[in-house]
Amino acid sequence: MKRRGHSQGVKGGRQTTRAQRKIIVYIATSADGYIARPDGDVDWLNRPMPKGAYGMTTFARSIDTILWGRKTYDFAAKMGGVGAYGKVKHYAFSHQPPSDPLPGVEFVLESIPEFVSKLQTVRGKNIWMMGGAGIIASFLDAGAIDEFSIHVIPVMIGEGIPLVAPRHRNIPLRLISTRSFPDGVVHLNYSVRS
Repeated sequence: MKRRGHSQGVKGGRQTTRAQRKIIVYIATSADGYIARPDGDVDWLNRPMPKGAYGMTTFARSIDTILWGRKTYDFAAKMGGVGAYGKVKHYAFSHQPPSDPLPGVEFVLESIPEFVSKLQTVRGKNIWMMGGAGIIASFLDAGAIDEFSIHVIPVMIGEGIPLVAPRHRNIPLRLISTRSFPDGVVHLNYSVRS
């Protein structure tokens, strides 16, 4: 799949270019690269939040769609649902959708390239790839991730679920920005090179 960046359109008889919606993995990892403990627990993320929640408040205003893998969706359902994320569209990916999904969540059965192609035809804000590791890996391998926005939490948890499910790959990234916080959290923002 070709990397997306800009699409060409015709407006009033002339060519126009508009930036497409970006799919952004916005996530936290431990210092040793895990997004959760082996059982999915993220207790190590419980910490005092600085004003602006490490930029989460600003990021939340830049998106209108969230993508969920099945395990992450199940974890959210167990924790009370997806309502905490405001008025956004939710898509979850599973080969076996639940018979009674959470309100406002649409399950996707089509291929990632087909889904992304349709999603890109809809005007809107950027798209948050919530995770987990399996769906991030599948989108990354399909060339459908535009950016990684990673908050590295200063704690090592020893074992767990990695940021991206392990597979043989070599995908270069370009550093967009870094920011450190007084409590030791470091934010790394990368674009995925095409």
